[in-house]
Amino acid sequence: MTPQPVSDNPQDEGIPSISREQCHAARLARDARFDGRFFTGVISTGIYCRPVCPARPPHEHNVRYFRSAAAAEQHGLRPCLRCRPELAPAASGDLPPGLARLLARIERGELADTTLAMLAQQAGITERTLRRQFEQHLGASPKQVEQTRRLLLAKRLLTETALPITDIAFAAGFASIRRFNDAWSQAYGLAPRALRQLQGSEATAEGGAALTLQLPYRPPYDVAAMLAFYRLRAIPGLERVDGNVYERRHRVGDQSGWIRIEQGKGHSIRLTVHDLPPAALPDLLYRVRRMWDLDADMQRIGERLGQDPLLARLQSRWPGVRLPAGWDEYEVMLRAIVGQQVSVKGAITIMGRLVARTEAQFGVAQLPTPAQLCALDLDGIGMPGSRIRTLQGLAAALASGVLSLSTASDEQLLALPGIGPWTVAYWRLRCGQDPDAFPASDLVLQKALGGGDKLPVKEVLAQSAAWQPWRGYAASWLWHAMSEQPALLIKQPLTTTASLVSPTTGSNPPQSHDEEITHDPL
Repeated sequence: MTPQPVSDNPQDEGIPSISREQCHAARLARDARFDGRFFTGVISTGIYCRPVCPARPPHEHNVRYFRSAAAAEQHGLRPCLRCRPELAPAASGDLPPGLARLLARIERGELADTTLAMLAQQAGITERTLRRQFEQHLGASPKQVEQTRRLLLAKRLLTETALPITDIAFAAGFASIRRFNDAWSQAYGLAPRALRQLQGSEATAEGGAALTLQLPYRPPYDVAAMLAFYRLRAIPGLERVDGNVYERRHRVGDQSGWIRIEQGKGHSIRLTVHDLPPAALPDLLYRVRRMWDLDADMQRIGERLGQDPLLARLQSRWPGVRLPAGWDEYEVMLRAIVGQQVSVKGAITIMGRLVARTEAQFGVAQLPTPAQLCALDLDGIGMPGSRIRTLQGLAAALASGVLSLSTASDEQLLALPGIGPWTVAYWRLRCGQDPDAFPASDLVLQKALGGGDKLPVKEVLAQSAAWQPWRGYAASWLWHAMSEQPALLIKQPLTTTASLVSPTTGSNPPQSHDEEITHDPL
């Protein structure tokens, strides 16, 4: 592709929340905090780079800044082989929430099974509006965004793994090897095999059907805090945390495998995938990045929340605490319901029983699907009848197609028996769907903001209003502080301090959050 001529206006691309001067300073400093928030197009060479690129910085008059890799590729530029733009964290925080969710679905590879018109319809907008939003906020069309996603994933697999090129083509979402080769040659001007020979493969010998990828994040990032969160909540028979390694089973169709996550090189975590089909990679990458909150822009979040003196103290004490999420929306809802009125340890025991009973009754070691849950024997599992009915009501709504958790409104969820406002807010927070989700009726949050006394919900909401659109992160920081160092929040020592363990790292005795929640769920 031949690069298009530079616009007369050097700022015509416009990076949300970042000036051209800031882009210039960030790339000269190779500031990792800006990684993924913009890309540097070098018009004289026809390539585009991350702001952390180790190459000699080009002259500013040869540079144009782009909002996304797709915008750079739509302009005719090719990805740099040194800094590898495919590794950059996403910048969903710069996007309106609805558009961020649509982009996540595309990144997950859903356009392979549906159309843009269907995505728009499910989002409640027209296809024309969807296209306009993509151009406005990403600087590229939805088609270009999807094509760039496929090509950059393929580039990554060519560079980091020893997968056959045919497997790479299908893993990236191409319908045939010919379409992959044509798209690749048109965009990058060389054959896929030539890139592998030119750059060399970084694949490691894991043995068996395994592949390993490095998943970058913007610092700071407290990996130990994330591991502590998941260690406490590991479901027996499904997941475990051993030392500094997280592992879990995952099933794709009839094929069962597992993943491993640990600290990687530099500012990254290392993902190893065992015995799962390459075509599952887009979905796996989406799940892991969301679950481990790898795309959060902590500088931007910190600038907003740090305006509050209370949160500023917590940020300075634990700068890398993020917002842990669950494996998927369904699992998070099961955890939230099962966790009502019991300790975290007790709830995890019940979740493990669900896995064991599903294996015994259906022959697969997994949490029951909605259809399986409708038929699963739950007698003696350790839950009261009301909570079993809540689980079964949820399962029936999902199995029948009446409800979809990917598109469910608050009103639809609240209509289910046993589910109230606290559960909905907490579920959205732990799904990674809404960084502004905030369970204001949470007792730990009420006492954290009340200096040890229970603050009324109205006052909690009033105090948290200034934290929008990042109230979910504020909740995560407050929960973490109440677990690790409650003296930072509580004015006078209380004899009941031990009961105020957060949903981040500990378990609590029965509490009253709202009409259906009396304990911190999972």
